[in-house]
Amino acid sequence: MHALEQDVRFALRVLKKNPGFAAVTVGLLALGIGANTAIFSVVHAVLLKPLPFPQPDRIVAIPHTPPQDIFPGRRTFSVSPANYYDWKAQSDVFAAMSIYAGGTMTVTGLGQPESMSTAFVSSEFFDVLGARPLAGRLLAKGDDDENRPVAVLSERLWKTRFGGDPRVIGSTITLNSKPFVVAGVLSSALTFPEDTRLWVPLTLTPEMRALRGIHDFLVLARLKPGVRVEAAQAQMNAISARLAAQYPEDDKGWGALVLPLHEDLVGDVRPALLVLLGAVGLVLLIACANVANLVLARTLGRRKEIAVRVALGAGRGRIVRQIFVETILLALAGGALGLLGARFGVRLIADAVADQMPRASEIRLDGAVLAFTVVVSLLTGALAALVPAWRLTRSDPNDALKQGARSEADAGSPAVRTALVVVEVALALVLMVGAGLLVRSLGRLRSVDPGFDPRNVVTALVSIPDEKYATPDSRRQFFERVLERVRAIPGVEAAGAISTLPLTDGGSTQPVAIAGRPAAKLSEQPEVAVRIVTPETWKALRVRIVAGRDLGPGDTERAAPAVLVSESMAKKFWPGESAVGKRLTMTFVPGIEREVVGVVADVKLRGLAHREPVAALYVPFSQMPTPWTYLLVRTRQNPISVIRSVEAAVHALDPDQPVVEAQTLEQHLGASLAHARFNMRLLSVFAALALVLSAAGIYGVLSYGVRRRTREIGIRLALGATSPDVVRLIVIQGMRPALLGLGLGLLGSLALGKALSSLVFEIRASDPATLAAVSGILGIVALAACALPAYRATRVDPTAALAEG
Repeated sequence: MHALEQDVRFALRVLKKNPGFAAVTVGLLALGIGANTAIFSVVHAVLLKPLPFPQPDRIVAIPHTPPQDIFPGRRTFSVSPANYYDWKAQSDVFAAMSIYAGGTMTVTGLGQPESMSTAFVSSEFFDVLGARPLAGRLLAKGDDDENRPVAVLSERLWKTRFGGDPRVIGSTITLNSKPFVVAGVLSSALTFPEDTRLWVPLTLTPEMRALRGIHDFLVLARLKPGVRVEAAQAQMNAISARLAAQYPEDDKGWGALVLPLHEDLVGDVRPALLVLLGAVGLVLLIACANVANLVLARTLGRRKEIAVRVALGAGRGRIVRQIFVETILLALAGGALGLLGARFGVRLIADAVADQMPRASEIRLDGAVLAFTVVVSLLTGALAALVPAWRLTRSDPNDALKQGARSEADAGSPAVRTALVVVEVALALVLMVGAGLLVRSLGRLRSVDPGFDPRNVVTALVSIPDEKYATPDSRRQFFERVLERVRAIPGVEAAGAISTLPLTDGGSTQPVAIAGRPAAKLSEQPEVAVRIVTPETWKALRVRIVAGRDLGPGDTERAAPAVLVSESMAKKFWPGESAVGKRLTMTFVPGIEREVVGVVADVKLRGLAHREPVAALYVPFSQMPTPWTYLLVRTRQNPISVIRSVEAAVHALDPDQPVVEAQTLEQHLGASLAHARFNMRLLSVFAALALVLSAAGIYGVLSYGVRRRTREIGIRLALGATSPDVVRLIVIQGMRPALLGLGLGLLGSLALGKALSSLVFEIRASDPATLAAVSGILGIVALAACALPAYRATRVDPTAALAEG
């Protein structure tokens, strides 16, 4: 320990005498370690950190698995009430099981009305999570009866709206114009689903509990102690098979998947985060290679000092340890500086992914991230010292004491430094190809026609409470009057409404039966996306009617039931013939045969990356009025300026009705690309860092080489070599490892391209344009990095160089 303390003190003195070397090395390491710390903080919070519930590995989500002949490629589906109750009754591997659904409720009587994200849950919900109240109580058995309107508040809502007053427990608040008793408060750390502010009982009537074909709910369960996921899956498979045999009309082909809740939450983002973590790891390796080159050059510059120490009795192991100590101290300093930069980076990343990534609110620099930074700093320092230490063990210290002799280590070191440059360039190319693929992918996504014109369109969600607008007539009249007022706003060209915005991975789907064709079992009926629209919806979106007519004011509740179908649905259901005039029945609205009055052009309902057009059915709002809808307002003015006028039109009819998600349709379109844009930007930043670091590596090796070969260059110039000859010599020396690195990098980029396959759109890993462009950029940068050392070589004075020899 005393010897190590001496080594540390000596290392600090040496580094103090070489502030330039120390600053450059610490800066390089800070870039690599800081970037790794920032990305690891995201990976730790989202992928590695256990969910904040007791025994979280026992909590599972249980979605349906749909028939593949109806939903090809779709792995999971929401659950029907009847199946949930059968699962609960027939299974014995779960300690508790709960059904729930998400939605919103409007809080009034507390100042400005506000729409709040709400979870409608059965009474076992908090037992499944193992949650305990922060204040009061959570839901209890029987609370999901119709006569028990109670609510649980989130800690955030309790503190922001009620000032954390404990007296709110037991008081009454108004939700959707109905009184609810506040039962208790749930800690923010235990909030599920994420961002939920209210939990209220899910009340299902006996008729609703018997519904087997409607899939609108989610299911959570807690495994009994000792029960593994595989055992639970086997039992759910057996139950699903029994239900399919018992209810073939509804359940044929439907199964159940037992999925750990953590996997259910983060499965979609795992590939992107692992790719980013791998990318930032490559940046750190490049920084390590640069530092190894710097330390190697500096070690060779100190070979006489080291030889003297050996002559005075220092063992070779002590000298090697000294190199490791100095490099690790630099790495720890780089880690400390990188940690400061990571604090800023983590805030930026957390803000960028707040609405796109599960558990984003948990992203922070905590003890685990700090430990990661320390470990990475130590490993980075050791890795960077490895090559210089290895070269030192292969050299004879006595050679350094011979005047005018070049040491063995010095003679062999150019090959080592060149190999490090090859590695840097190869890794940089891999990262740049990855960034290039994501850039091209995002460009392809942006060029996809969404099927509508998003320019100058305002959209906003209006969700009215069932208790206040209980009848279809009241809902119909409210929205008709809202649209009438909106159309009167100056500059408005058209105003319509749709139940779910395009580019939203959600919305209702229903099976349909085609009139005149043999009746099929419910489980075998094809499902289509169902959207409820008002007149002028297609005018506001500028979507053309392909055949027939649009829905209009005459399609009222008293008129013959009518629908529009999408162009893809028309081709799928009535190939080679006109869909107009055909009739169909929506299975969940039985007894009503609807006539297809028009065919509308396809719209991207489920996102720009969804390649196959979605078969869609559009029902007139007047004939199926829902309590929620998205307004669509096309204006000749700046759409941002119209948002307040739209909100005012709603509040003029109902001052207690909040308007949420007010934005332009272009903003909504941009939000649908946010995840792809985030991945592209981060990987591009890492690729840029890799490019700079690899250029610095080439420059550093060439500069050192020029200094070593000063006498040789002087002799060449004295013997008649021209400046172009010298430039050619140095550039070839620098470009040789760069070109070798490009070749190796191209091979490595194919592996990265496969890892990116789930993140790119219509781009192959071996995309020639991307590979050529990235290779060209890196080649040009490498050539530029050779320029300054080559220029310096031409400035060598032959007389002075020969005199030094």
